[in-house]
Amino acid sequence: MFRLHPTRLFLPIALVALHLSGAAVLAQDAREALKYVPPVVTLASDRTLVESCEGTGASVQLTARATSPNGSPIRYVWRATSGRIEGEGAAVTWNLSGALPGQHKAFLTIFTGTGNDSCEAFASTMVEVRCVSRAKVACPNVGIACPDQIVAGKPVTFTSTLNGGKGNVPPIYYWTISAGTIISGQGTSSITVDTTGMEGRAIEASLAMSGYEEECAARCMIQFPAPIVGRKFDKFPDVSRNDEKARLDNFTIELQNDPSSTGYVIIHPGSRTKADAVRTRSTEISDYLVNSRGFDSKRIVTLTGSEREELTIELWIRPQGAPAPTP
Repeated sequence: MFRLHPTRLFLPIALVALHLSGAAVLAQDAREALKYVPPVVTLASDRTLVESCEGTGASVQLTARATSPNGSPIRYVWRATSGRIEGEGAAVTWNLSGALPGQHKAFLTIFTGTGNDSCEAFASTMVEVRCVSRAKVACPNVGIACPDQIVAGKPVTFTSTLNGGKGNVPPIYYWTISAGTIISGQGTSSITVDTTGMEGRAIEASLAMSGYEEECAARCMIQFPAPIVGRKFDKFPDVSRNDEKARLDNFTIELQNDPSSTGYVIIHPGSRTKADAVRTRSTEISDYLVNSRGFDSKRIVTLTGSEREELTIELWIRPQGAPAPTP
C-alpha cells in the first residue's frame, strides 16, 4: 500500500512561505531605498567687515559645508549682490574690489541628484564694506532738525543736518527711534515716523553716520502732550436738597479754578423715575448754579443719561479742548 511521507506533504508549503517572506523583505528594502533625506548646507566667511575706502584688495573667503545623505554628487552655484565670486566648489573667494560702502550679500545654492531626484538647499552671508582711508577722516557736525509742530497720530519728520567734516566719504544714514514706526526714509537724510497712539509719550530719533573713525551721531527727542480729557467730579443718588446743594457748591468752586472749563450735569433716570422728573431736576440744578451761585449759564450743560436702577446724578468737568462726556 502506498503511503505519503510527511516531509513530502509539508515541503511545498514551506517553499511557498519562504518565497513570500523573501518578497516581503525585498519590498521593505525597496521602501527604505525610497526614503530621501534632503541635503543640508551652511556657509561661513572669514570676516564680516571689510575696511577699504576704494574697495581695492577687498576679498572674503567663503567656505560651504554641505552634506548629501544619499550620496548624490553636489553642485555649487554662487552669486553675490556686489563684486564677483572667484573659484568653484565648496570654497571660493568673494572679490569686493570696487564695492561701495554698505552691506553686501553672497548666496549659495546647492543641487544634489539628477532629474526627478534633484534637490536644492540654500545659504547666504553678509559683509559690510566700510570706508577707512589712510588719512584721518574727521566727522562732520551732525545734527537733527526736530519737527516744530507735533500732533499725536499724525506723521512727523526728522531731518539731518551735516556741516564740515573732512574726506570724500559718501554719507550712509542709519536711523533708530525709541517709539513709533519709521514709515519712509530709512537710509536717507530724512525719515517720516508714524505716531499713532503716542499721546503723552516721547520719541527719540537717533542718527548714526558710518565711514568715519570717530563716532558720528546725533539725537533728538520730542514729547507729545498727554490727551486732554474730562473728569468725573462727583456722582450721587437722589439725596436731600441740602446735600445736593453742598455738592453743587464744591462743583462750582472747582469750575472757577479753571475759567476755560465747562461743567456737565448728567442725570440718569431710575427705572421707576417719572418722565418729567429728570427735566424738573435738571431745571432745579441749573437754576441753583446760575441764580444762587452766580455761575455763567454758558458754562453749564445739562444732559439726560442712560437709565439706571435708581436715579443718579453725575457732575463732570470738561477742560477746553477735551471731548464732551458721553451721557
